[in-house]
Amino acid sequence: MPASATGTAGASQDEAQPKRIMGLMPNFRSVSAGEIVPQETARMKLVTATQDNFDYTSLFFDGWIAADSFLAKATPEFHQGAAGYARYYWHTVADQSIENYFVELIVPAITHEDSRYYAMGREGGGFWKRTGYSLSRVVVTKTDTGSRTFNYSEITGSAVAAGISNFYYPTKEQTVSNAMQNWGLDITYDAVTFMFHEFWPDINRTVFGKKAVKAAPNH
Repeated sequence: MPASATGTAGASQDEAQPKRIMGLMPNFRSVSAGEIVPQETARMKLVTATQDNFDYTSLFFDGWIAADSFLAKATPEFHQGAAGYARYYWHTVADQSIENYFVELIVPAITHEDSRYYAMGREGGGFWKRTGYSLSRVVVTKTDTGSRTFNYSEITGSAVAAGISNFYYPTKEQTVSNAMQNWGLDITYDAVTFMFHEFWPDINRTVFGKKAVKAAPNH
């Protein structure tokens, strides 16, 4: 997450969004409530999308998603055992990578949208207002110049990614209904993730009794 020239200008320390949540979950797209950041460049979009794909937390998180699909036998053609889990894992990594590059880099570079999530924070409103705001970010976002716009990156980017993923799954799974289902799941997952990121500083402070530590800015 790029930081402003002054680091954390306007952001309170206990509202800080870490780059990694508990060292297990990637959080590179989040901007802390009140933080002033520079306009997002194409290079920043590339860096963030790559971090969301290949940081160790991202690869770890993909393992959990793959394990869930493996246990549910979501794609029977992959079979079970170590080889079966490996198939689930590399397909999950491919799915996440394609979606992240389309949602965070390719489409926003074309439409000039800001791919970051701007946390509202406690001063922005109460629980329900912040929940509604965070969930709505899948359809509303900022342009590179700061104005509000429809989130073409999320809606269109995830749709294209879901369509592409059909091509490297077993033939039986290459259906329009599966692509539509994956599209809906991707959008839902991102909405829930935004909400979790919105409230993470509160959870961290309440549950663990400590402030989030902001990482050094990316350059």
